[in-house]
Amino acid sequence: MRKAEKVIITTAVTGSVHVPSQSPHLPLSAAEVAESALGAVEAGSAVVHLHARLPDGRPTADPAVFEEIIDTVTARSDAVVNITTGGSTAMTMDERLAAAKRIRPELASLNMGSMNFVYAGIADRVASWRHDWEKSYVLNTYSTPFVNTFASIEHTLRTLGEFGTRFEYECYDIGHLYSLAHFVDAGLAEPPLLIQGVFGVLGGIGADHSNLEHMVNIADKLFGEDYSFSAFAAGRDQFRFGTHSAWLGGHVRVGLEDGLWLGRGRLAESNAQQVEKIRAAVEDLGKRIATPNEAREILALRGATGR
Repeated sequence: MRKAEKVIITTAVTGSVHVPSQSPHLPLSAAEVAESALGAVEAGSAVVHLHARLPDGRPTADPAVFEEIIDTVTARSDAVVNITTGGSTAMTMDERLAAAKRIRPELASLNMGSMNFVYAGIADRVASWRHDWEKSYVLNTYSTPFVNTFASIEHTLRTLGEFGTRFEYECYDIGHLYSLAHFVDAGLAEPPLLIQGVFGVLGGIGADHSNLEHMVNIADKLFGEDYSFSAFAAGRDQFRFGTHSAWLGGHVRVGLEDGLWLGRGRLAESNAQQVEKIRAAVEDLGKRIATPNEAREILALRGATGR
């Protein structure tokens, strides 16, 4: 791993997992997502990882909604914009790529395999639903996998690669590292890589700190110093895993996509609050925080131009 001299904070602003009934602070409309992203940048986040939603919170792949968010973010900050190609299990591959194909971002996420991606347990924790779509949406993940075949991964790499887009490779298990190595060997995934270790999603690797160290050890064997590492854990382990990643020499990711809480029994009121908390932890380790342009240099990004 390339040890981080300056730590990149990524903020996953809204995602497509959590539903409005879980928190009144989850940004939903394009304007809310954009303002929440800008607050995170002001707090120290170099990268904003973006999904889009309709005003009722339903995840959407509509490029026009993404454009509304991104136009606001880029007009008022120099943040690195990272567009999802994951979307949700309810979206087709064409839908998941539509926004990135139109916007041509400098960075996009790429899940490194098909998997059971289960968050049906949300239904057990919500006593009252704000919208009629929410309960069936989360329950459906118990029977519907997230599909990202090797053919789909190759298609994404080739399609977005033509625009100079680079990737945040999301690895939910050790096997995903070997899948990534396959595409590196094929010349489709070009170092330096950004590997995002994802822990604590039901269907993927568990939020055990020994798993984090194991993932880094395997990545070191496969990629040497040709990669930067970042990690997050879903839910209550979010900040512990971010701190552990920084301690190991990696980068960090927080955000309301990954966890709705600031501490035990306390909902985060904004993405900025989560950035401030992880920033303080990283700085307590004696590490400095990367600016957006420093993040671009670390990750070999092309810059914000290209649309």
